[in-house]
Amino acid sequence: MRHTISVLVENRPGVLARVAGLFRRRGFNIESLAVSTTQDPQTSRMTIVVLGDKQVLEQINKQLFKLVDVIAVNDHTGEKVVSRELGLIKVRAEAADRSEIMQIVDIFRAQIVDVGEKEVVVEVTGDREKIDALMYLLAKFGILEMARTGEIVLARGMQAT
Repeated sequence: MRHTISVLVENRPGVLARVAGLFRRRGFNIESLAVSTTQDPQTSRMTIVVLGDKQVLEQINKQLFKLVDVIAVNDHTGEKVVSRELGLIKVRAEAADRSEIMQIVDIFRAQIVDVGEKEVVVEVTGDREKIDALMYLLAKFGILEMARTGEIVLARGMQAT
């Protein structure tokens, strides 16, 4: 099962390394990790996506709370959340294919942010499934390179981490 966890931490050097080290020591694989400061410059928010069963998630939560710099941990599995990811996709774009690529990009409300002689770079935001679907359709033209930010989430409503 896929779990999305938000972790609020003190915004200090080395915190990310300690959190990642915890996952490494326990043998948990991080599928996605996004980190940034919050509205409070003293606090950072980590959004971590991991695969595992309920026992893995319980173990992760217990271990995270043992770290001094961790303020709060929130498992968003099964919650109503707003979830987004950013993807940049460099696609082979011969002249004959450009109009079809532009149509696909438009359908996904993505945009072409760079154009070269034989390639374009597409920027897309959305949930993981949306980005995967766009990549699937662009694959027939040839994906030359791709980068994704990793998932970030906020709980819907008044709930806050």
